[in-house]
This record gives sequence, structure tokens and C-alpha cells, in this order.
Amino acid sequence: MEQKVTFFLGANTPSGFYSLYDQMLDPAEARRVFLLKGGAGCGKASLMKRVAASLEEAGQSVEYIRCSGDPDSLDAVIFPQLKAAIVDATAPHVQEPRLPGVVESYVDLGRFYDHPALAEKRDEIEKATLGYKSHYTRAYRCLTAAAQLLEDNRALLLTPQLEAKMAKRARGILSREVKKTGRQSGRATQRFLGAVSCQGHSCRFETVDALCRKVYELSDTYGLGAGMLTTLAAGAMAAGYDVILCPSPLFPDRAEHLLIPELSLAFVTSTPTLTYPGRPYRRIRLDAMVEGEVMRQFKSRLKFARKVHAVLLAEAVDALAQAKAEHDVLEGLYNPHVDFDGVYQEAQAITEALLSLA
Repeated sequence: MEQKVTFFLGANTPSGFYSLYDQMLDPAEARRVFLLKGGAGCGKASLMKRVAASLEEAGQSVEYIRCSGDPDSLDAVIFPQLKAAIVDATAPHVQEPRLPGVVESYVDLGRFYDHPALAEKRDEIEKATLGYKSHYTRAYRCLTAAAQLLEDNRALLLTPQLEAKMAKRARGILSREVKKTGRQSGRATQRFLGAVSCQGHSCRFETVDALCRKVYELSDTYGLGAGMLTTLAAGAMAAGYDVILCPSPLFPDRAEHLLIPELSLAFVTSTPTLTYPGRPYRRIRLDAMVEGEVMRQFKSRLKFARKVHAVLLAEAVDALAQAKAEHDVLEGLYNPHVDFDGVYQEAQAITEALLSLA
């Protein structure tokens, strides 16, 4: 079975929801974007699934953007060959048109609600909405504390000597794997490959295998490899290749994975709790590059911080799971009062509009 290309464009981070939705498509190249508006349970994900399935059947490539709160749900689908997309344009990833009518079109799915029937459930809907938001507040507090412990460990180990070692290793890899094309510099696109969600801390490693045959695995318990990945990305772009930089959901200003699809080459971070499941071309043990004396000196402190981090992360996941349960209640209140035949007719109209671009 062909593996699907799946990413996230948002993440639950210590500072709250972090958005990369401005990188969904290159604004200069985008041809058609459908902005879905409407509240819970109105059929946004169902519409996207229908359109994506139809376009895949027609031979178009599809990039699936999963919801960072619930990875079983969709927040967007991108059609790279058509330079088009459909996106849930509601909070927390609100999208507004840049060139309305030229590129972007609003799709109001709220018009398929049975408003009189929903008005009778107002108290229940308000209660579920408030509970849903409070759980996210708790999750972000736990993620903040967990990230601070990781940052403390990283600061203990990331010495100038280690950074020099990793930079040298990165330059050696570039000299072997990345040949200059003579083209102008490549571009970087950002996508989250992993997420902290109601399902735990996960990573879509299947996307790596779908896009790249040669995989370097960076064994990195303490988050040391961001600088190395940045060096590799800069070298690849200087040689003329576009790259996909995948930030960490806990530290979205730092790279965690790097994909260079044109070279079928990837560099993925693997940790004891989130291990790359495939067979890598090479495994680089960044932990082993730390000076032995430094590792011995802080062994107990590092172990303690890792244990407490795991507990805090589990608490964050629990809060997100409770938020998901509240959202399920909310959708259960709305779903019986949505005209899904109308939603599916809208899906068919969007499918035809997109296929006309081919």
C-alpha cells in the first residue's frame, strides 16, 4: 500500500498553539485555496477527506495536514501538482484571503446547520465549549515545565566542542551526499513531522519513508542536533535543493528533522521514547559525541530531569485527551443537526473546480 504524505502545520507548544499555516503554499504560486468556515461538527474534515480521495483517484498527489489536537482528523489537504489546497480556516489556525476571488474562496459550511434545533441545545453547547478550552490551558502549562527540563539538560551538554564536532560531521555528509547543481539557492519549507496530541508524543515517520529512500538517523536523547540539521539544510539549499525543515513541537524555533525529497535524503531525530522504526542508511549517535567527563558529572541530574519530563509530558497528553473528549461531546451535539447531503454536494463542486486546474 502506498504511504501517504502526512504532516502537521500546527503544534501544541509551551507557548500555546504554534502555526505554520503561512507556509502551506507559496503565495506567489498558489492557484486555488478553499477556506472552510463553520463550527464544530459541520463536516469540514469529512469534506476534505472526500475531495482528497477523489483527487487521488484522478492521479493527483495529496499532502495530508493532520490536526495537532487530534491526529485522526484533518486540518487541511494540499495538492502540490495543482498548487491548490483546502484548509479549515477557523481558530486556532484562522486563515483569511490574500487575493479573494483570484486564489482564495470562502466556503461557509455553517449554512448547513439546523439553527432552530441547535438553539435548543445552547446550554449544553456552551458548557462543552468552556470545558474544552480549559483543558488546553492545563496542557500548555505542563508542556512549559517539561520543555524547561529538556532545555536544562541540553544546556549542560551542548558545549562549543560538541558543536564543532557536529558541524564537522555535517560538512562531511554534505561533501558526500549533496552535489552542487549550479542552480540558484533552494528554498526551505517548514512542516511539523511530530506532534504532542491526545494520542501522545508521536511522529509521522511514514512520511519520511514515502519521500526519501536514504535516511540518516540522529540518535539524540537530549535535543543536541538542531545546529547540525541547520548546517545540513543550509548546505543543501546553497547547492540548489529545496528542503523541508521540520521543527520540534516543544521548541518550534529548532529543527528536529530534515527532508530533501529531490535527493531522496532525510535526517531524522530518534529518541529513546520516539524511535525511527525503519532501517537507517546510517545511525549517528550524538549522545556518544558528548565528552565523557561531562556526561559522568551530570548523570544523576540528567536522569532525574528525564523522569520528571516524562511525567509532565504524560500530564499534558492527559489534558489534551480530556479536551478531545469534550470536543467529541460538542461534535455529538452538532452532528445530528447538519445537512451532510449539502456538505457532500459542496465537496463535489470543489472536486470539479480543482480537477479543472489539471
